[in-house]
Amino acid sequence: MELGQRVVRGPDWKWGNQDSGEGHVGTVVEIGRPGSQTSPDKTVVVQWDSGARTNYRVGYQGAFDLRILDNAPVGVRHANIICDSCRTQGVQGMRWKCTKCRDFDLCTACYMADKHDLQHTFLRFDTTNSKGTKVPKRAHSQGQRVQSLGVFPGARVSRGPDWDWGNQDGGDGKIGKVSDIRGWDSESGRSVAHVTWSSGSTNVYRMGHKGKVDLKYTHATSGGSYYKDHLPVLGEAVESEGPSTPSQFKVGDRVRCDLDMEVLKQMQDGHGGWNPRMAEYINKVGTVHRITDRGDVRVQYEGCANRWTFHSDALTKVHLYHTDDFVKISENLAQVRDWQAGHGEWTDVMRNTLGKIGIVKKVYTDGDLRVLVADQEWTFNPLCCILVPHGKQDMNNTLGSTHDQRPNMPFRSILEQLAELRSSNGQETGPDRLVREAAQGHVEVVKDILIKYPDKVDQQSSGKTALQVASHQGHKDIVQLLLASRASLEVKDEDGDTALHYSAFGNQPEVMQLLLSHQAKIDSLNNGGCSTLHVAVNKQHQECVRALLAWKCNVNIQDAYGDTALHDAIGKENQTIIEQLVGYANIDFTLKNKRGFNVLHHAALKGNVFATEKILEKCPQIVDIKKDDGFSSLHLSALNGHKDVAKTLIQHGADIEIRNNRHQTALLLAVSQGHTSLLELLVERGARINVTDEDGDTCLHLALMRQTVATEKDGSPMLEAIRSQLNLSEGEDQTGAAIACYLAQHGAELRARNNQGKTPMDIITDPKVEEVVKQFATIFIEKQAPPTKPSAPECDVCCNPNPLVTFNPCGHSVVCEECCVKMKKCIECKAFIDYKKTKDGRVIGSEEPSQSEEALLKKRLQELEDTVICPICMERQRSRVFLCGHTACGQCADSLKTCPICRRPIKHKINLF
Repeated sequence: MELGQRVVRGPDWKWGNQDSGEGHVGTVVEIGRPGSQTSPDKTVVVQWDSGARTNYRVGYQGAFDLRILDNAPVGVRHANIICDSCRTQGVQGMRWKCTKCRDFDLCTACYMADKHDLQHTFLRFDTTNSKGTKVPKRAHSQGQRVQSLGVFPGARVSRGPDWDWGNQDGGDGKIGKVSDIRGWDSESGRSVAHVTWSSGSTNVYRMGHKGKVDLKYTHATSGGSYYKDHLPVLGEAVESEGPSTPSQFKVGDRVRCDLDMEVLKQMQDGHGGWNPRMAEYINKVGTVHRITDRGDVRVQYEGCANRWTFHSDALTKVHLYHTDDFVKISENLAQVRDWQAGHGEWTDVMRNTLGKIGIVKKVYTDGDLRVLVADQEWTFNPLCCILVPHGKQDMNNTLGSTHDQRPNMPFRSILEQLAELRSSNGQETGPDRLVREAAQGHVEVVKDILIKYPDKVDQQSSGKTALQVASHQGHKDIVQLLLASRASLEVKDEDGDTALHYSAFGNQPEVMQLLLSHQAKIDSLNNGGCSTLHVAVNKQHQECVRALLAWKCNVNIQDAYGDTALHDAIGKENQTIIEQLVGYANIDFTLKNKRGFNVLHHAALKGNVFATEKILEKCPQIVDIKKDDGFSSLHLSALNGHKDVAKTLIQHGADIEIRNNRHQTALLLAVSQGHTSLLELLVERGARINVTDEDGDTCLHLALMRQTVATEKDGSPMLEAIRSQLNLSEGEDQTGAAIACYLAQHGAELRARNNQGKTPMDIITDPKVEEVVKQFATIFIEKQAPPTKPSAPECDVCCNPNPLVTFNPCGHSVVCEECCVKMKKCIECKAFIDYKKTKDGRVIGSEEPSQSEEALLKKRLQELEDTVICPICMERQRSRVFLCGHTACGQCADSLKTCPICRRPIKHKINLF
C-alpha cells in the first residue's frame, strides 16, 4: 500500500454511498499504523473525489473494503513494456498480459476498453516484480462492468482539501474544467489534473501525487469502465516473482546518503526520480518512512515537508542511539579530531576518552551525542562512537559507580510484578490503557489507574501521553486530574509536540487556558520549530490564537522555514487572525523567513490585500524594503499579477520606480508576465515606460519578445478596446501585440536599442503587428505636437489663405468668399446665416430676414435636411465618413486633406451605403 493509489469500493464494502455511489473514485491519503487511535493498523484513509474523507478496512478484522483502480500515481511503471494496442512505451500502472498470444500486453486503459479478443485470458501484473495474477475472461465478466466517475477530463472542479495554491483559481468557490489527467515528470503517472479556471488561468494540480488531493468535483465525469472483479484488492498480499530479497532497511531506521550528487542522479532513474532539492539532504540523516513495493526507500527529513524516495543502494544505515546506550569512543585520534569539527569540537583534554566506554546521556536533534565517559560529559559526533551491546560493557573504567547494583530478584517476585500490570479481566491497566481511556474521556477509569500506578502518569503509548491526548480531545476534567497527579506539561511526542501543542491541534482553548495557568511553557517548540501559536494559526483556530496572545506568547518565533505566525496567517487568508497578530504590541514586521520574505513581501507574493493594508497601516516604513535579490513588495505583486495589492502599496507611498538587482521596475515585470490590468495601473500612476533593465530591454522590447507569457485574462478595459479595434483574438501572442500597441500609444520609444543593439522594431516578425504598432505610436506623437496656427487666415474648406467672409448674425469668419456661396449654415456653430459680409463691407446674398410663417417652416425643413445633407456644400447627401467620425458628400470629400470639423488629417475615406 502506498499513498496516492486511486481506489474504488471493494468486496467487503458495507458503507452505503459514502463514496457517492459505486464507481466513484478516491485517493489513499493516509495509511494506518499500529497504536493509532484514529487510523489503526490495516486501515487507510481515502479522500473521495466528491470531497468526502473516511477510513476503510484493508485487512482490519479480516475485511477488505477497497480495490485498486490505478496505481500509476505512486510511480508504478513497466519501463520496457509496450502496449500492443495504443503503442505506449513504458506501461504505467497495472500491466495486462495475454496468455493466448505470444508477447502481447495491454495497458489498463486499453484492457478496460475491451481491446483484443474478449475470449482470451489475461494475467494482471500489479508491479514490475509481482507475479502475474490470472483474471477471468472479459467475455464472462460483462455483468461486473462498472462506469468509473470522478475527476477525469471534462469534470468541473473546485479547490479541495490539500489546496495550497493561493488564488490561482480566482478565489474560493471558483469553478474550473479538467482538460487532461497526466503524470508528474517521471515520478508518477496519471497523478495530476490540468485545469482551466473560469478566470482563464491554467495549471496542474495534484490528484494522488505524493498522496495529496488539491481538487474535488462539482460535476463528475466518466473515466471509462472497469471490470471490478479484475482489479486487485487493496491490502491483500501480492506474490512477488522469484525469491524475494528483504530490504536491509525497516521503517524507523535512521539513514544517510553519502554519494556524490551526479552518482545519485544516475541511480535515481526509475527509483523515484531526481529533484534538485534532494541535493540539500545529501549527508544528512533522515528516518525511513516506508519501503515501496519495488524496494525503494522513502525518507523523511526533519524540517522538510516532502518525503524523498531513494534507491536503496544509495543509503547507509545510521546507528540510532538512545539515552542510556553504552558506546565505545574510537581510538583513532586523527579521525576523531576531524569528525568533531562542528560537532562539539575537540580539545586535548578529550584524549582520555579515546578507547573508553561511556553512556549516552542525551541525543541531540542533529544526531550528536552527549556521552558520560571518564567521569565527565562530552558532546561527540556519532561517527566517533561504536554501539556496545548491553552486557558486554568493560567495567574496568570509571563507569562502574554510575549504575545501580540490584540484587537478583526471586523468580516468583518477577511473576507477581508482571501479573500486576494486567487487571483480573486481562485488560491492560498500564500506560497503554491510561492513554486510551484518557482519549475516550473515561474519568473514573483514569482515576483508578492513577491511584494504582501514580508513577505511570507520564508514560507514553504510541509516543503520546495521557495528558497530550486528553488535551487534544478537550477532556478538561481528565486534564485537571492528570495535572493534580503531577503529570509533566513538557513531555514531547516523537514530533516534539507538548500537551499545549495538542490543545492547539484540537482547538481546545479552555484546556489551553488550564495548561497555561499551570505554567505550561507557552513558547515551547516542536521538531519543526513550531510554537503553539504556529499550530493554532495554521489550523485557523481563532479562539486558541486569542488565548495565546492574551497570555503574551512570543509572536516573533520563527519555525524551521523561518516563518512567523503572521507569515502562516497570511498564507491561510484568515482575516480575523491576521488582524489579531498585526495588532499585537510586540510584533516585528521586519523578520524574514529563509527565503528572504518579510511579512509584507509574503502578503504581496500571496496576493493578500487585507494583510497588506493592515501591515502598512501599522508599519508604513517597510513599504520599500527589499529582499536580498532586490525585490520589493511592489516587485512581487507585479510579478504575480496582484493588481489590488500593487494599488494598495502605491497608495501607501511605494516607490513606483524602485529597481531590483536586475534593474527591473514593477512595470518591466508586469509587462514580462503579461499582466495587462496591472501594467495599465502602473502607467496611469506615472511609471516610466522607456525604463530599461540590465539587458537594456525596454517594456516594448519585452512585450514583443515574450508574447506567449500571458496565461490569464485579467480585465484591462484599455487593452480590450485595443484588441477590439485591431480585430485581435484573446490568444497569448495577440496579448503581446495589444500590450505593444498600448505602450506605443503612451510614448514607448520604437527605436530604443538594447545591449544587443536591437530595437523593438527589429524583434517584430509579423508585418501586421509592425504596422499597427507604428500607427499607435503616431497617435502619441500627434497628441504631443503643439497646435499650429497659420500665419495668414486660411479657409476651413479649401485650406487656401484667401480673405475670409463674416457670417451674420453669429460673426464667425471661417471660409473664403468662393466657398461660402452655397452655405446656409455656419460650419463652426451651425447657426443659420442671414447674410455674409466681406472684409471690405460688401454683403453677399443679402436678404431681409422674413419673419413670416413660411420662412419659419423653411427653417424647420432645413434643420431636417441638415441631418443628412453634406455640411460643406449643404446640397448633396453625406456619402463619405472619415476615421475621426465626421462626414461629407463624395464631391466635397474628394478635395479635402484635413477634416473641416476637427482639423485632423484624413487618412481614410469610407463610403456610406
